[in-house]
Amino acid sequence: MPELKTFALFVLTALAEIIGCYLPYLWLREGKSVWLLVPAAASLSLFAWLLTLHPTASGRVYAAYGGVYIFMAVLWLWQVDGIKPTVWDMVGSAVALLGMAIIMFAPRSG
Repeated sequence: MPELKTFALFVLTALAEIIGCYLPYLWLREGKSVWLLVPAAASLSLFAWLLTLHPTASGRVYAAYGGVYIFMAVLWLWQVDGIKPTVWDMVGSAVALLGMAIIMFAPRSG
């Protein structure tokens, strides 16, 4: 069960980061309100805090998190941008998730 909890925490972390970056994108590229920077800053703060909740070395967390971020970004592409992922997008996401699982859940001594 700790694996599912770790994955869920990574998913929330990725969502916070993507939202925190997407809102300034809307302001800069789509001409939306500058007030979007307020929830963007809050979302990026949440992202940083969520990364601290993992009980392992920060470098390992950052490396493994990248795999889940890739997966979530492809889901964002599909659900928010309305672009269906290609087979290669899905294969790349699967490889990234496999890398995350190896980094986070491989047996370690000590």
